[in-house]
Amino acid sequence: MQEVDADLTALDRGIINAFQGGFPVTERPFEPAADALREHGIDVTGRELCERVRELDEEGILSRFGALVNAEEIGGAASLVAMHAPEDRYDEIAETVNEFTAVAHNYEREHPHLNMWFVVSVADHPDPDKDGADRIDEVLAEIEAATGQETYNLPKVREFHVGAKFLVDGPVPDGDVDLSDLGPAVSASDRSTLTPDERDLVVEIQGGLPITETPYADVAAAIGADTEWVIETIKRFDAEGKVRRVGVIPNHYALGYTENGMTVWDVPEEALDEVGPAVAGLDFVTHCYQRPRHAGVWEYNFFAMTHGRTETESERRIAEVRELMDEHWEVGESDWDTLFSTRILKKTGIRIADRADSNTA
Repeated sequence: MQEVDADLTALDRGIINAFQGGFPVTERPFEPAADALREHGIDVTGRELCERVRELDEEGILSRFGALVNAEEIGGAASLVAMHAPEDRYDEIAETVNEFTAVAHNYEREHPHLNMWFVVSVADHPDPDKDGADRIDEVLAEIEAATGQETYNLPKVREFHVGAKFLVDGPVPDGDVDLSDLGPAVSASDRSTLTPDERDLVVEIQGGLPITETPYADVAAAIGADTEWVIETIKRFDAEGKVRRVGVIPNHYALGYTENGMTVWDVPEEALDEVGPAVAGLDFVTHCYQRPRHAGVWEYNFFAMTHGRTETESERRIAEVRELMDEHWEVGESDWDTLFSTRILKKTGIRIADRADSNTA
């Protein structure tokens, strides 16, 4: 387990490990959460736990606390995009790309040609005969016109895993506390659109929950809803995939996870069904997707993101991915690469409100 740069107590480490998912969705969730920590040898009350989570959030150890909304299930579309930016124009092009409100994240990555990687997130297309993918194509055409550089669209073909967990040494080392079964029983609906009330809830919780002893009641008060309805709806969103998980979201940089490597692989199509789940099962792989190739420019169709505290640790983890790959197909030296991020150019997050608005009926 990882030693971290932050000065964390045993309680802090227990919070980080235990509650990166599966936090209770009940009227007073910190009480059963504290009960669970006491079962792991951490003597804490619900009130004390709430106070410490709030402090960790204020100190920047946590990015936020709450429900991680799955933007893809809320509405609109998003895609990963690669671009070449000449060295003598790099900052100018980055600034131009970042001016587009549809660009949510932008990173400089180590690659001899495709050295700028960004995410485009859009609402559903206003034309009923077109969809979010059409709108992404329009945004990319605008970016190409503004920069004079070609873009390479790499939309997700298949998702094998999204579940970034950053565990630290200390209590609950396996991060296996799951209290998501507490609270009311719910059933997933088959609706793809949001109601106006659900839209208001999504927008209210997208940046996190209030860190109080009654967070769901506070959300209900903010949007003029019943607390019971808020609890039931968030639980249903979790069941439907509109919420990936409820819990604490660590600032992985504060925990010392400063090295992230985007490994890319040219996997034979017939091996993808086995390779995808196998790589997704590695606990240090936080994202794992199949994406399209671009002939002559980009020959990789499989992406796996790894994180580590040091370059050495990252290299060791990438080697583990390579070893696992070799169990399923013969990996050549030209069949894979690792693109380390060297600079964060923009990081504003997905614009959930716009995507929710476009999908509200």
